[in-house]
Amino acid sequence: MAKQNLADNQRVGGIDLYLKRIFALMFGAVGLTAVAAYMTIWGGGLQYLFNFQTGGMSGLYYVLLFGGLALSIWTQVRVFSMKPTTAALMLALYAALIGITMTPLIAVALAVNPASILMAFIVAALMFACMALFGYKTVKDLSFLGIFLTMGMIGLILVGVLSFVWPAMMGGTFGTIVCFIGVLVFALFTAYDMQNLKRAYAVIGDEHQKNQLAVLGALHLYISFIAMFQYLLSLFNRE
Repeated sequence: MAKQNLADNQRVGGIDLYLKRIFALMFGAVGLTAVAAYMTIWGGGLQYLFNFQTGGMSGLYYVLLFGGLALSIWTQVRVFSMKPTTAALMLALYAALIGITMTPLIAVALAVNPASILMAFIVAALMFACMALFGYKTVKDLSFLGIFLTMGMIGLILVGVLSFVWPAMMGGTFGTIVCFIGVLVFALFTAYDMQNLKRAYAVIGDEHQKNQLAVLGALHLYISFIAMFQYLLSLFNRE
Protein backbone atom coordinates (compact mmCIF):
# COMPACT_ATOMS: atom_id res chain seq x y z
CA MET A 1 0.00 0.00 0.00
CA ALA A 2 2.79 2.39 0.91
CA LYS A 3 4.54 1.69 -2.39
CA GLN A 4 1.27 2.30 -4.27
CA ASN A 5 0.75 5.65 -2.49
CA LEU A 6 4.33 6.66 -3.29
CA ALA A 7 3.84 5.79 -6.96
CA ASP A 8 0.58 7.77 -7.07
CA ASN A 9 2.23 10.79 -5.44
CA GLN A 10 5.10 10.64 -7.92
CA ARG A 11 2.67 10.40 -10.83
CA VAL A 12 0.61 13.36 -9.60
CA GLY A 13 3.75 15.40 -8.95
CA GLY A 14 5.08 14.51 -12.39
CA ILE A 15 1.93 15.51 -14.26
CA ASP A 16 1.76 18.75 -12.26
CA LEU A 17 5.25 19.69 -13.42
CA TYR A 18 4.36 18.64 -16.95
CA LEU A 19 1.26 20.87 -17.00
CA LYS A 20 3.16 23.76 -15.44
CA ARG A 21 5.71 23.44 -18.24
CA ILE A 22 2.93 23.48 -20.85
CA PHE A 23 1.20 26.54 -19.42
CA ALA A 24 4.49 28.40 -18.87
CA LEU A 25 5.32 27.91 -22.56
CA MET A 26 1.80 28.80 -23.65
CA PHE A 27 1.47 31.99 -21.61
CA GLY A 28 5.01 32.95 -22.54
CA ALA A 29 3.92 32.70 -26.19
CA VAL A 30 0.82 34.82 -25.45
CA GLY A 31 3.03 37.45 -23.82
CA LEU A 32 5.38 37.44 -26.81
CA THR A 33 2.39 37.92 -29.12
CA ALA A 34 1.29 40.95 -27.10
CA VAL A 35 4.80 42.45 -27.23
CA ALA A 36 5.08 41.84 -31.00
CA ALA A 37 1.68 43.46 -31.61
CA TYR A 38 2.56 46.46 -29.43
CA MET A 39 5.92 47.01 -31.11
CA THR A 40 4.37 46.67 -34.58
CA ILE A 41 1.61 49.21 -33.90
CA TRP A 42 3.59 51.78 -31.96
CA GLY A 43 6.73 51.30 -34.03
CA GLY A 44 4.93 52.19 -37.25
CA GLY A 45 4.97 48.67 -38.68
CA LEU A 46 1.28 48.80 -39.59
CA GLN A 47 2.09 50.85 -42.69
CA TYR A 48 3.96 47.86 -44.12
CA LEU A 49 1.03 45.51 -43.51
CA PHE A 50 -1.75 47.67 -44.91
CA ASN A 51 -1.94 48.92 -48.50
CA PHE A 52 -3.41 52.40 -48.16
CA GLN A 53 -3.86 52.75 -51.94
CA THR A 54 -6.08 49.69 -52.38
CA GLY A 55 -7.53 49.61 -48.87
CA GLY A 56 -6.44 45.99 -48.43
CA MET A 57 -3.56 44.13 -46.88
CA SER A 58 -0.07 44.30 -48.38
CA GLY A 59 1.87 41.42 -49.86
CA LEU A 60 4.09 41.34 -46.77
CA TYR A 61 1.04 40.74 -44.58
CA TYR A 62 0.06 37.65 -46.58
CA VAL A 63 3.63 36.34 -46.55
CA LEU A 64 3.75 36.62 -42.76
CA LEU A 65 0.23 35.24 -42.31
CA PHE A 66 0.62 32.13 -44.46
CA GLY A 67 4.24 31.75 -43.43
CA GLY A 68 3.08 31.56 -39.81
CA LEU A 69 0.43 28.98 -40.72
CA ALA A 70 3.04 26.87 -42.54
CA LEU A 71 5.44 27.17 -39.59
CA SER A 72 2.71 26.01 -37.20
CA ILE A 73 1.87 22.95 -39.31
CA TRP A 74 5.54 22.08 -39.86
CA THR A 75 6.30 22.35 -36.12
CA GLN A 76 3.39 20.10 -35.20
CA VAL A 77 4.46 17.48 -37.75
CA ARG A 78 8.17 17.59 -36.85
CA VAL A 79 8.08 18.30 -33.11
CA PHE A 80 9.09 14.77 -32.04
CA SER A 81 12.18 14.92 -34.24
CA MET A 82 13.30 18.26 -32.75
CA LYS A 83 15.08 19.09 -29.54
CA PRO A 84 12.58 20.59 -27.05
CA THR A 85 14.52 23.88 -27.08
CA THR A 86 14.31 24.04 -30.88
CA ALA A 87 10.58 23.33 -30.80
CA ALA A 88 10.15 26.05 -28.17
CA LEU A 89 11.99 28.51 -30.44
CA MET A 90 9.59 27.60 -33.27
CA LEU A 91 6.69 28.32 -30.91
CA ALA A 92 8.22 31.69 -30.01
CA LEU A 93 8.70 32.59 -33.70
CA TYR A 94 5.13 31.59 -34.49
CA ALA A 95 3.82 33.66 -31.56
CA ALA A 96 5.74 36.71 -32.80
CA LEU A 97 4.32 36.29 -36.32
CA ILE A 98 0.79 36.03 -34.91
CA GLY A 99 1.37 39.23 -32.94
CA ILE A 100 2.45 41.06 -36.08
CA THR A 101 -0.40 39.81 -38.29
CA MET A 102 -2.96 40.50 -35.56
CA THR A 103 -2.18 44.22 -35.52
CA PRO A 104 -4.78 45.29 -38.16
CA LEU A 105 -7.56 43.78 -36.01
CA ILE A 106 -6.17 45.39 -32.87
CA ALA A 107 -5.73 48.74 -34.64
CA VAL A 108 -9.41 48.72 -35.62
CA ALA A 109 -10.38 47.89 -32.03
CA LEU A 110 -8.22 50.75 -30.73
CA ALA A 111 -9.95 53.14 -33.10
CA VAL A 112 -13.51 51.91 -32.48
CA ASN A 113 -13.60 50.62 -28.91
CA PRO A 114 -10.27 50.26 -27.04
CA ALA A 115 -11.99 48.66 -24.02
CA SER A 116 -13.04 45.74 -26.23
CA ILE A 117 -9.42 44.48 -26.28
CA LEU A 118 -9.36 44.00 -22.51
CA MET A 119 -12.91 42.63 -22.57
CA ALA A 120 -12.04 40.07 -25.27
CA PHE A 121 -8.91 39.02 -23.38
CA ILE A 122 -10.76 38.53 -20.09
CA VAL A 123 -13.60 36.56 -21.68
CA ALA A 124 -11.15 34.42 -23.68
CA ALA A 125 -9.09 33.77 -20.54
CA LEU A 126 -12.15 32.76 -18.51
CA MET A 127 -13.45 30.48 -21.26
CA PHE A 128 -10.02 28.96 -21.72
CA ALA A 129 -9.62 28.29 -17.99
CA CYS A 130 -13.07 26.71 -17.68
CA MET A 131 -12.67 24.50 -20.76
CA ALA A 132 -9.12 23.46 -19.84
CA LEU A 133 -10.29 22.47 -16.34
CA PHE A 134 -13.24 20.59 -17.81
CA GLY A 135 -11.01 18.71 -20.24
CA TYR A 136 -8.63 17.76 -17.42
CA LYS A 137 -11.28 16.68 -14.92
CA THR A 138 -14.00 15.07 -17.04
CA VAL A 139 -14.23 11.28 -17.20
CA LYS A 140 -16.22 11.48 -20.44
CA ASP A 141 -14.23 10.50 -23.51
CA LEU A 142 -13.98 13.55 -25.77
CA SER A 143 -12.19 11.78 -28.61
CA PHE A 144 -15.41 11.76 -30.67
CA LEU A 145 -15.05 15.54 -31.00
CA GLY A 146 -11.79 15.27 -32.93
CA ILE A 147 -13.18 14.85 -36.44
CA PHE A 148 -15.89 17.48 -35.97
CA LEU A 149 -13.49 20.06 -34.52
CA THR A 150 -10.95 19.43 -37.29
CA MET A 151 -13.63 19.89 -39.94
CA GLY A 152 -14.84 23.04 -38.19
CA MET A 153 -11.32 24.48 -38.06
CA ILE A 154 -10.73 23.73 -41.74
CA GLY A 155 -14.04 25.41 -42.57
CA LEU A 156 -13.07 28.49 -40.55
CA ILE A 157 -9.70 28.67 -42.34
CA LEU A 158 -11.41 28.45 -45.73
CA VAL A 159 -13.88 31.18 -44.77
CA GLY A 160 -10.96 33.31 -43.60
CA VAL A 161 -9.12 32.84 -46.90
CA LEU A 162 -12.26 33.65 -48.91
CA SER A 163 -12.81 36.79 -46.84
CA PHE A 164 -9.52 38.15 -48.20
CA VAL A 165 -10.97 37.88 -51.71
CA TRP A 166 -14.51 39.01 -50.79
CA PRO A 167 -14.22 41.10 -47.60
CA ALA A 168 -17.95 41.90 -47.70
CA MET A 169 -18.84 38.27 -46.95
CA MET A 170 -17.81 38.72 -43.32
CA GLY A 171 -20.27 41.55 -42.83
CA GLY A 172 -23.72 41.30 -41.33
CA THR A 173 -25.26 38.18 -39.85
CA PHE A 174 -22.94 35.73 -41.63
CA GLY A 175 -19.83 37.29 -40.10
CA THR A 176 -21.40 37.25 -36.63
CA ILE A 177 -22.29 33.57 -36.98
CA VAL A 178 -18.73 32.76 -38.10
CA CYS A 179 -17.34 34.51 -35.01
CA PHE A 180 -19.65 32.56 -32.68
CA ILE A 181 -18.73 29.28 -34.39
CA GLY A 182 -15.04 30.16 -34.13
CA VAL A 183 -15.29 30.79 -30.39
CA LEU A 184 -17.21 27.53 -29.88
CA VAL A 185 -14.83 25.41 -31.98
CA PHE A 186 -11.69 26.59 -30.21
CA ALA A 187 -13.29 26.46 -26.76
CA LEU A 188 -14.07 22.79 -27.39
CA PHE A 189 -10.58 22.29 -28.83
CA THR A 190 -9.19 23.48 -25.48
CA ALA A 191 -11.03 20.76 -23.56
CA TYR A 192 -10.23 18.15 -26.21
CA ASP A 193 -6.50 18.95 -26.20
CA MET A 194 -6.29 19.04 -22.40
CA GLN A 195 -7.75 15.54 -22.14
CA ASN A 196 -5.37 14.27 -24.83
CA LEU A 197 -2.37 15.83 -23.09
CA LYS A 198 -3.34 14.25 -19.80
CA ARG A 199 -3.71 10.82 -21.42
CA ALA A 200 -0.49 11.17 -23.40
CA TYR A 201 1.48 11.84 -20.21
CA ALA A 202 0.38 8.48 -18.81
CA VAL A 203 1.43 6.67 -21.99
CA ILE A 204 4.78 8.31 -22.74
CA GLY A 205 7.46 7.22 -20.32
CA ASP A 206 10.47 8.94 -21.87
CA GLU A 207 11.23 12.33 -20.28
CA HIS A 208 12.64 13.73 -23.52
CA GLN A 209 9.42 12.93 -25.36
CA LYS A 210 7.40 14.46 -22.54
CA ASN A 211 9.34 17.70 -23.00
CA GLN A 212 8.62 17.58 -26.74
CA LEU A 213 4.95 16.86 -26.03
CA ALA A 214 4.85 19.82 -23.63
CA VAL A 215 5.84 22.17 -26.46
CA LEU A 216 3.29 20.60 -28.80
CA GLY A 217 0.60 20.92 -26.12
CA ALA A 218 1.55 24.54 -25.50
CA LEU A 219 1.28 25.25 -29.24
CA HIS A 220 -2.18 23.66 -29.46
CA LEU A 221 -3.49 25.51 -26.41
CA TYR A 222 -1.92 28.77 -27.59
CA ILE A 223 -3.66 28.48 -30.96
CA SER A 224 -7.02 27.88 -29.24
CA PHE A 225 -6.62 30.81 -26.86
CA ILE A 226 -5.47 33.27 -29.52
CA ALA A 227 -8.22 32.16 -31.91
CA MET A 228 -10.88 32.68 -29.22
CA PHE A 229 -9.43 36.12 -28.46
CA GLN A 230 -9.45 37.13 -32.13
CA TYR A 231 -13.00 35.94 -32.77
CA LEU A 232 -14.26 37.62 -29.60
CA LEU A 233 -12.46 40.86 -30.47
CA SER A 234 -13.99 40.80 -33.94
CA LEU A 235 -17.41 40.04 -32.42
CA PHE A 236 -17.20 42.92 -29.94
CA ASN A 237 -16.34 45.39 -32.72
CA ARG A 238 -18.97 44.41 -35.25
CA GLU A 239 -21.33 47.15 -36.38
